Amino acid sequence: MPDIPVGSQIFDLGFHPTNATVYTGLLDGHIKAFRYDEQGQHEQAFSIRPSKRSCRTLGTNQDGSCLYAAGKAKSIFAVDTATGSIFETRKDAHDSPVNRIKRLLPNMFCTGDDDGVIKLWDPRTLHEIRQYTHHFDFISDFLWLENKRQLISTSGDGTLSVIDVRGKKAEPLAQSEDQEDELLSIVAIRNASKVVVGTQLGILSIFNSSRGWGDCADRVPGHPQSIDALCGLPSSYSSSHSTILTGSSDGLLRIVQLFPTKLLGVVADHGSFPVERIAVDQNGEGRWIGSAGHEDTLKMTDLREVLEDEGSDQGDLSDKHDSDSDEVGSTERAVSAPVTGEDTVPPETEHGGEERDPSEEPKEKKRKRKGGKDVLVGRKKGRNELDADPSFFVGL
Repeated sequence: MPDIPVGSQIFDLGFHPTNATVYTGLLDGHIKAFRYDEQGQHEQAFSIRPSKRSCRTLGTNQDGSCLYAAGKAKSIFAVDTATGSIFETRKDAHDSPVNRIKRLLPNMFCTGDDDGVIKLWDPRTLHEIRQYTHHFDFISDFLWLENKRQLISTSGDGTLSVIDVRGKKAEPLAQSEDQEDELLSIVAIRNASKVVVGTQLGILSIFNSSRGWGDCADRVPGHPQSIDALCGLPSSYSSSHSTILTGSSDGLLRIVQLFPTKLLGVVADHGSFPVERIAVDQNGEGRWIGSAGHEDTLKMTDLREVLEDEGSDQGDLSDKHDSDSDEVGSTERAVSAPVTGEDTVPPETEHGGEERDPSEEPKEKKRKRKGGKDVLVGRKKGRNELDADPSFFVGL
């Protein structure tokens, strides 16, 4: 599918749960929707501007009839996806700009802001059900565990927390230790028995829910820069339970298998722009994956074409590479590598800072690594962590 021009930097994207429609939240405050077909043709469905301030996050209700949007305006807007009109506004829903929205239950969704505040909402009322203040830095991502009715949040404060939405206490069920790195993205694998977290330093941290949430069980280095977005594969692929899509600040959208660890390929290349949002259509079970960075275009990639091509070289992503072993690495084919010692990374979508003027072109800026030291120093090595030649992503 050709790239979809949207006219401004994309902060977030989302798909209608059943229809072939993609939504984009933009830096200039616009929300634009596009319809597409199996052949890759697309057309704009609607364009609205609830606020002049940036739209940072989007989320739909269960049937896709309502699109929730929020951002720097601190308000939550409800958009009728059939007409493209705003029918409800929760003004000053947060005291700080809102970074993430996530649908949980038919009558519940959540939001997280720059100050680490998480709020639960009932769409039938204008006031929050409950709020949590245990994080002290921006909320970067949410993961909903349907079978346990638990909400997992990641934060720039370096911790992960688990909230039981059925409880009445305004405190988390569990919270991890400080991981000494910003946690930026999260996805579940192995039927949600394990959770993968993307970090600022390019390490995939794997948590095992059966061992508790205090600390990660394994760490997989290899990405040269921050891992800003994670997404699972459609369940129709046999290796989906241990294979994920990763969006990194180096501009590449990759397919990475974790058991054993290997790079299966590159899905999309955004050049010098970081990949900060990725999503698969049809509630994660579709054909198209959307990816967005700092450019003013939305990339739509056909997963079937990518995975079929990779399948010819990788055994069609079959289970022969996906044994029941929990080993992250492979002694026959070690592909993970230590984080490269680069001192600069491309600019990321700011979390809690001021947005750039829409007229400005995205520019690269220097950013020092935390502490200027090896992140593995002073930390216990994961049980399955590998030290290998740094060739995991070289040349891609």
